[in-house]
Amino acid sequence: MKTIFPEPIANLPQADIPISGVNAFLSQSENHQIIFMEFSEDVDLPEHSHESQVGFVLEGQVDLIIGGAKHTFRKGDRYYIPSGVRHSGKIYAGYADITYFDQKDRYDSK
Repeated sequence: MKTIFPEPIANLPQADIPISGVNAFLSQSENHQIIFMEFSEDVDLPEHSHESQVGFVLEGQVDLIIGGAKHTFRKGDRYYIPSGVRHSGKIYAGYADITYFDQKDRYDSK
């Protein structure tokens, strides 16, 4: 998959995310992670929760149900999911974002 992200990001370790069609790069810190993600396939996300998450949509569309309320986010939008709030959604092929997880171990590198 060709990435939209420039070389400094594409040279980061790949994140081990168990979702088909995702290409993701991991920026790891002592207390959080930033993931640069892009999707080549539609993905249905089952309901789950974790520490807080902030996403910045670069391309495409994602539909998220956050705490029971449905939201659609497109290029230029941002979203926030508070810690412990149940959420699910649909990510559409062509979607790309930068996601901040307030959790140092949300994902491992491949």
